[in-house]
Amino acid sequence: MSKGVITITDADFETEVLKADQPVLVYFWASWCGPCQLMSPMINLAANTYSDRLKIVKMEIDPNPLTVKQYQVEGVPALRLIRDSKLIESTEGVITKDKLLSLLEQHLNNN
Repeated sequence: MSKGVITITDADFETEVLKADQPVLVYFWASWCGPCQLMSPMINLAANTYSDRLKIVKMEIDPNPLTVKQYQVEGVPALRLIRDSKLIESTEGVITKDKLLSLLEQHLNNN
């Protein structure tokens, strides 16, 4: 299986995220979102850096309204960190690479 970022849909969410055997970072984005273009390289970096202990998936918001509503995504880019089917961290808007890596380190080292 690829250790990169996996693109998912509403139909994949339960299997890929809620039933995952490790924490999952869900990256919500949109093709029309300029700030999302800034976040994508950082999401790929995180996928490469933490592939041994974190799964990263990305979900385009427009074709996936069920998950967007369930996780109260009000703006993109948005991140939701989920472990054992529970939301443990949430951000909206662009964050810096340092903030992203710090956030992941904080939660991945508390396993």
